[in-house]
Amino acid sequence: MRIRMAATWGCRSILMSALLLSMMVSSTTAFGLRKRDDSPQNVTYDGRSLFINGRRELLFSGSIHYPRSTPDMWPDLLDKARHGGLNTIQTYVFWNLHEPEKGKFNFEGNADLIKFIKLIQERGMYLILRLGPFIQAEWNHGGLPYWLRDVPGIYFRSNNEPFKLHMKEYVMRIVQMMKDNKFFASQGGPIILAQIENEYNQIQLAYDERGIEYVNWAAQMAVETNIGVPWIMCKQKEAPDPVINSCNGRHCGDTFLGPNKPYKPRVWTENWTVQYRVYGDPVSRRSAEDIGLSMARFFSKDGSVANYYMYHGGTNFGRNAAAFKVTGYYDAAPLDEYGMTKEPKWGHLRDVHRAINLCKKALIYGTSTTQKLNEFHEIRVYEKPGTPICAAFLFNNHSTEAVTINFRGKNFFVPGHSISIIPDCKNEVLNTDNIIAQHNYRTFTRSKLANNHEWEVFSEPIPTTAEVVPGNMTAPPELFTFLKDTTDYAWYTVSFDFDPEDLLKNGTLPNLHIFSFGHGLLAFVNGEYVGSGHGTSERAQFKMLIKGINLKAGKNEISIMAYVTGLHDSGAYMEHRFAGPAEVRIDGLETKMGHIELAKRRFKWGARAGLEGEKKEIYTEKGSKKVSWEKVGEKGRVGPALSWYKTRFTTPEGREPVAIRMTGMKKGMMWVNGNGLGRHWVDYKVRGTDEPSQDVFHIPRSFLNPRDNLLVIFEEEPSNPENVQIELVSRDTVCSYVHDFFAPAVQSWNAKPGDEEGELQTSEPLSKPHASVKCPNKKKIISVDFASFGNPSGDCGSFQLGNCTFDAALTRDVVEKACLGKEFCKLPVDPELFGAAPRACSALPFKTIAIQVKCSY
Repeated sequence: MRIRMAATWGCRSILMSALLLSMMVSSTTAFGLRKRDDSPQNVTYDGRSLFINGRRELLFSGSIHYPRSTPDMWPDLLDKARHGGLNTIQTYVFWNLHEPEKGKFNFEGNADLIKFIKLIQERGMYLILRLGPFIQAEWNHGGLPYWLRDVPGIYFRSNNEPFKLHMKEYVMRIVQMMKDNKFFASQGGPIILAQIENEYNQIQLAYDERGIEYVNWAAQMAVETNIGVPWIMCKQKEAPDPVINSCNGRHCGDTFLGPNKPYKPRVWTENWTVQYRVYGDPVSRRSAEDIGLSMARFFSKDGSVANYYMYHGGTNFGRNAAAFKVTGYYDAAPLDEYGMTKEPKWGHLRDVHRAINLCKKALIYGTSTTQKLNEFHEIRVYEKPGTPICAAFLFNNHSTEAVTINFRGKNFFVPGHSISIIPDCKNEVLNTDNIIAQHNYRTFTRSKLANNHEWEVFSEPIPTTAEVVPGNMTAPPELFTFLKDTTDYAWYTVSFDFDPEDLLKNGTLPNLHIFSFGHGLLAFVNGEYVGSGHGTSERAQFKMLIKGINLKAGKNEISIMAYVTGLHDSGAYMEHRFAGPAEVRIDGLETKMGHIELAKRRFKWGARAGLEGEKKEIYTEKGSKKVSWEKVGEKGRVGPALSWYKTRFTTPEGREPVAIRMTGMKKGMMWVNGNGLGRHWVDYKVRGTDEPSQDVFHIPRSFLNPRDNLLVIFEEEPSNPENVQIELVSRDTVCSYVHDFFAPAVQSWNAKPGDEEGELQTSEPLSKPHASVKCPNKKKIISVDFASFGNPSGDCGSFQLGNCTFDAALTRDVVEKACLGKEFCKLPVDPELFGAAPRACSALPFKTIAIQVKCSY
């Protein structure tokens, strides 16, 4: 057997031992995952897989970004990832989080990268570290610190000496931190792969030769760090040797053109579990069935490393979301924004991982053959001649129609758009379209303790030209440059003299016209709010026309509160993006021109970054005492624009995650005990609907005090906070929905011990498939809310009876006896349990059981 090693990090003598040891596999756990060895491990690769200490590995990875959750959440998230069948975690490193100012570093709180990696290491898991340092990730400025834009002569992500200087300096710092903590696998740590750059191929052409030169430089710079593990570049078609190019997408088993060299393995850096959302987007969904199919397809086509992006998305706290991105991130991932398992996605992928791991020996040591039956159907087999080692994947690519495929004398029913996994070429252990895993339903419940609100308000003062510094500019300064990413807000002011004789003879009042490059603004005339406007993620620039403004004789003030919604996170020439008002004029006048152009030299502009409330930090306990608050007026009264609202609330009962529902609010920011929850833009509706893009926001339990808490909301638009409420979040409605033709649960199967065995064995006598439910967090089943055997329909939380229903009373009784008072229960999908079949069931090809239970402490 001849293997060409593309690169060897560490002692070259390991090559021969790698070839010998690659034919050995140690015993596996229930998921086929091996506890990682903490001794130094050489990591190499060939065209089939990574070698970790001479052993081939299949890696199931999930992205969890440490700053998008809190340190107290990390252990639970990692435990759930491990129990979900992952052996690897993937994360970016966030440059602007760690070095917000040049030379000033932050590695505390949810920026504690070292603590996060140690928790991964303690769980015996591997880590893929994506250093970037450009990451995109829907993160503010793509992770690049703003101060880079102030470096003379800089062009980001190009063969540009100033950028390369700072990029290399940062990469070396992070690499040295990892070495000092012995985190690379070559030192006994968990890091087995590192990534340099990110999806550069998408913009490389914009830089011509400088783009090619930059990619080559970045690869060489990374390899010369001598970290002892391979480097990767995602979506980089021609990753320079020895760097591995990898795929991002939903179906890399079919869309990935493959490694750019035959001696590199197939690596999937991002299997998108949903789609990130911008304001205006509908809720993103991707089915568990489709994700499971994509994983099985990738590993059946020589895949060796696959990562879910995201496995847990979390929250864009504070100002960390990129331009027009919502605060919640990948909420429909296997672990939702609050860290709870989203079923059946989490459980079904766990089962897919187990099924693929049962094929591991064949995938690693077997020779593959492909039999294309027709346009839609395919059989892929991995087999080691002379041994029982054999695994088969039956693929039905028709979007809807099922098919029966005969494989080695046995018929297998394969639903549309699915793969049947047969680890011993005899027994099907899972079809990706058949979900045995339980389902659950998320609910938000008003807290009994936390809604004792008494609101107070402080209104942000509206400045005039004389009150801002400086006040002698001839045009509004560019917004990004002016703010320097220290705040979302800037004031622009200009004054002008008005003669009532300039009014049109018909008495029509003049209009205020503003053109802005983005992202949004509010306008005030002589201190009075007159209107607002904003761009979109597709087109940040916008025009705003405010009709019928009231001007007074003599001096008039135009005050503009311009804002950004985060910096852009992608694209070429990011350092040259700009925003803010560019044209301001008064239209509809009885003058020679018919209007007054205020953004002209003869008018003097003032500008000031930030809000008074921000500078005084009135969202903190100490800062809140620096201004005078007034009680909010009578019920139903809308407050003025640019208002700060303050209240206190009791810490919510129980242990469930906590959220704030921002009913009645429009746009601004939120803080609890000085911790930024992120931006809210409830008034931005999903396109074509009256539904807000996001109106419920996560309050991590670690942000709360033991008893009493300070909540502060900055609201840009006129609004009223009286309907804002604190809620508890749970997934205590748990369901099972299983057909009687499904294969028994994949947990019933194990690989027989021994390196040369390819047979399967069962942990218990095989029987019919089972319906099972398990409560979260050690809760118990307190009620059975739905139970039906026959042909029920619907989803968890909305099941309905069909026309074929076995004895309803008997069905409920059977389920209640099996489940009430228990944390976990399961029932065979067996008609004999539920009495005689009704006549309406005689023509059904299969029967279904649907169970819905409620969990509580």
